[in-house]
Amino acid sequence: QVQLVESGGGLVQPGGSLRLSCEVSRNSFRILTMGWYRQAPGKQRELVARITGGGSTNYADSVKGRFTISRDNAKNTAYLQMNSLKSEDTAVYYCNVQSFTNQYWGQGTPVTVST
Repeated sequence: QVQLVESGGGLVQPGGSLRLSCEVSRNSFRILTMGWYRQAPGKQRELVARITGGGSTNYADSVKGRFTISRDNAKNTAYLQMNSLKSEDTAVYYCNVQSFTNQYWGQGTPVTVST
């Protein structure tokens, strides 16, 4: 059973930074795209950023220039560096990985941006 373990969420003041990590284990498949999504209270889950195995990235317009996604293929781990955080970034952040045939989700890690 594949496992996605997220870490790094928490409470931060506006303007601050956090780094999320997502480690994939027990996978018998090749990981293609790794990504981060978020869901704020009362809103739909939305894409934040994703990265292909070759390193190509794309970002939601709302986070461009502030967030950076990266991955370490040897460690099956994806990262999301979040800088200049705003209150509207408050949400539960979910890791997502895709194989040729399936996609998998982490359990989510909460991020709260508040004074």
